[in-house]
Amino acid sequence: MSSFNTINVSKSRLEGSVKVSGAKNSALRLLAASLLTGEPIRLSNFPNNLFDIKVHLDMLNVLGKEYRSERDVIEIRETMAPPSTDLKWEGRSIRNTLLILGALVARFGEGRVPLPGGCKLGERKYDLHVMLLEKLGARVWEEEGFLCAKTRAGILKGDDIYLPIRSTGATENSILCASLAKGTTTVWNPHVRPEILDLISMLKKMGAKIQVYGQKCIVIEGVSELNGTDHQVVADNMEALTWAIGSVITGGDVEIENFPFEHLEVPMVFLRESGMSFYQGDHRLIVRGGKPYPVEISTGPYPGINSDMQPLFAIYGAMSKGKSTIIDLRFPGRYAYAEELAKMGVHYKVSDSFLLIEGGYPLKGAQVKALDLRAGISLLLAGLTAEGETNIEEAWQIGRGYENLHEKLRGLNVNIS
Repeated sequence: MSSFNTINVSKSRLEGSVKVSGAKNSALRLLAASLLTGEPIRLSNFPNNLFDIKVHLDMLNVLGKEYRSERDVIEIRETMAPPSTDLKWEGRSIRNTLLILGALVARFGEGRVPLPGGCKLGERKYDLHVMLLEKLGARVWEEEGFLCAKTRAGILKGDDIYLPIRSTGATENSILCASLAKGTTTVWNPHVRPEILDLISMLKKMGAKIQVYGQKCIVIEGVSELNGTDHQVVADNMEALTWAIGSVITGGDVEIENFPFEHLEVPMVFLRESGMSFYQGDHRLIVRGGKPYPVEISTGPYPGINSDMQPLFAIYGAMSKGKSTIIDLRFPGRYAYAEELAKMGVHYKVSDSFLLIEGGYPLKGAQVKALDLRAGISLLLAGLTAEGETNIEEAWQIGRGYENLHEKLRGLNVNIS
């Protein structure tokens, strides 16, 4: 895994072929699920070279797991008996520690993990995770920068979990915890999206009993133990969307392999109606030609446009002539990246929780900062359209979600260093 803190890009036309890696947001959840069993787990189409993946694997190592990775395959085995339930970790934390806690408590009745990190998007507290653990019979508390949980009887007990909002993380943790809980758990108002269905698919291969009733509820009948399995990670829809949008705004010609069109139907409808020209093939998409038109979008639960996608739509709007309007209903005010884009010449303002962009102005290279993963990739795309060189600081943020970024960009004819 390569490490970098600064990226320099200059105006480029994306052309060539690129293969989409396995989904970061799925792979991290599957790693947490590996804690639910002492048997081996083998994952293919796995994004081994992502920064957040490396952090998570090192955490698993602390908890008694060892791993062997080669290309896009990883094998995970348990080496410590009994495994540790205390994640003694002083490195960079990621939000997935909440799922690690859920898995530890589900299997061993207790766990202790660092308070979560990751991108700072709005409040993003962990009250829902505390609620669901308590609902299933655990006591939860904080101590010295750690979040701790312990069951009273050594096992979680099934119950009804009502989620006040469609939270991805809380839905995932509910499923992990309930898979080994005693009795039946019903998760009401879940957020059913591709990464969660991928998690459920793997858990069912491991012996979990889970039924999905659309966005209404998910019913989990707990089992006493889970076994190992082989599983293929779904393709990363955020990466796929990035290459598609990048092709249009640079006037490019890109063939995107492993394109998960079935997971991007709504965003692709918006983009087709906003000037994108594409041709769909068997697990691939060719984005050739097209001219970006202004967009009006609001973020929402799957299958809609999720919050992570809106910075990509913002740069798409900035490259079109006219007014674009974006509102993030999940994380209101998630527009700090717009100030960085403004350094390159993007005209914008924030009004009543709306991000308003006046597009069509030429961009110029500048020194900017990747405030988070998705902000960083929007700056990189902007740099591909700007005159002169764009210097992106804190570029490691982009590497958290885009595997083999330099190699893929160079393969698409991008001038990058």
